[in-house]
Amino acid sequence: MVWFPAQRLITAVRDLNSLSGCKSCFLRRFSIQPVQQRKIPNRYLGQPSPFTHPHLLKPGEVTPGLSQVEYALRRHKLMVLIQKEAQEWGGMDHTVILLSNPTYYMSNDIPYTFHQDTNFLYLCGFQEPDSILVLQSLPGKLLPSHKAMLFVPRRDPSRELWDGPRSGTDGAVALTGVDEAYTTEEFRHLVTKLKGDSSMVWYDSAKPVHPQLHSDYLQPLTEIKARSKNCIRAIHHLVQNLRLIKSPAEIERMKVAGKITSQSTLSELMVSSFLNCLFQFDFECRARGADILAYPPVVAGGNRSNTLHYVKNNQLIKDGEMVLLDGGCESSCYVSDITRTWPISGRFSSPQAELYQAVLEIQKSCLSLCSPSMSLEYIYNLMLSLIGQKLKELGILTRSITKNQLFKAVRKYCPHHVGHYLGMDVHDTPDMSRSLLLRPGMVITIEPGIYIPEYDTGAPERFRGIGVRIEDDVVVMEDAPLILSADCPKEIYQIEEICGRSL
Repeated sequence: MVWFPAQRLITAVRDLNSLSGCKSCFLRRFSIQPVQQRKIPNRYLGQPSPFTHPHLLKPGEVTPGLSQVEYALRRHKLMVLIQKEAQEWGGMDHTVILLSNPTYYMSNDIPYTFHQDTNFLYLCGFQEPDSILVLQSLPGKLLPSHKAMLFVPRRDPSRELWDGPRSGTDGAVALTGVDEAYTTEEFRHLVTKLKGDSSMVWYDSAKPVHPQLHSDYLQPLTEIKARSKNCIRAIHHLVQNLRLIKSPAEIERMKVAGKITSQSTLSELMVSSFLNCLFQFDFECRARGADILAYPPVVAGGNRSNTLHYVKNNQLIKDGEMVLLDGGCESSCYVSDITRTWPISGRFSSPQAELYQAVLEIQKSCLSLCSPSMSLEYIYNLMLSLIGQKLKELGILTRSITKNQLFKAVRKYCPHHVGHYLGMDVHDTPDMSRSLLLRPGMVITIEPGIYIPEYDTGAPERFRGIGVRIEDDVVVMEDAPLILSADCPKEIYQIEEICGRSL
């Protein structure tokens, strides 16, 4: 039996920055008591393990860079939040249920590449479909004391022949560090128990992640619980609350994703046709270690850059046009989201340079505000004001326009927000308000743009058909923001110099 060293527990306590009170009392009731480390099975599991992929994972890691202790701390913090919300219900028991994603199929038995539900993944790191995570308060003990259980697909040699290995219950426990694991079918026994007691169930029944598991097991439970006051409550908002603030280990993962995308975008500055631009970006990201692209990239030439989510990507980019590349990758469960705009010829025309420099100056002003006590909503309002000023300077809007008219006009030329939260998802923690004050550890994008469609007869002709967006990924720090996409050049002279090397 191998026990976690005391120093690891002390470090864990230090990292729980959301907790307060006496640490010695906390240690006595700490739900992550020193636990027995199980030896990882000497075989391939349903995901990389330190045994099979030592080049990716160190001993004790569940996913690259993230240890069993970090995942356990996340579960503990979630139970702390539940403890705060559940004070009015006294000593009631609590059960948290999160479902994995199912496998989706593009046709018959041809599956799409599996991607795990990120709330589920955040709390345990388990990357197999058709699985269930349960956190259950311990009888006779106060929250946040709990045990963590996984219900996972049973091992099936006939299916593993086609789909690859499964972790099974022993592999799931050894890899993730949860307390117990059972087959998915055995979940029905827990459901039967939950139907008969008065415990609070925390489960997102309004929009089930896995419709089949919900139908088979949880729909009857939610119907019974719905008849009892306050016996079933949503959990996603609490998980998203935790996901807003990234740990140092998470930020390291996001640095990698940002660096890969920055370097891959840099390669695109030397590309002169659509086909190379699209497929080379995918290749460059994967060649540098990305798992997948984070989303279908926008590769838009000329007027197509004025379609914000242009993903058809089936046109040639013509000489003299600007190309807008909005792309990102996923690396070790964390993503990037970067946009650059440049002239395909390698030299900015005068109107292109004017519009580009205006957006760049706006973006720099917005980046300077990425600090604690600000909010995305505040930065957004600043962006609208700055865009309005620039549009008047460029002659796109008249200087006599009233304040009431100005807001509407600016929204015409920039119809999107200044940014969004970033993390395991591109539009991370979508239920969290952009009005929240920024805090150290939050990761956001800053992406102002100005878009002038070729049919806009109200704009000067020289600007028509030009769309510019510049987007960086930013970690909010106590002092200056950390730009994760800093390796990706954006000054006009840098872009022209880099493009000139390939001409």
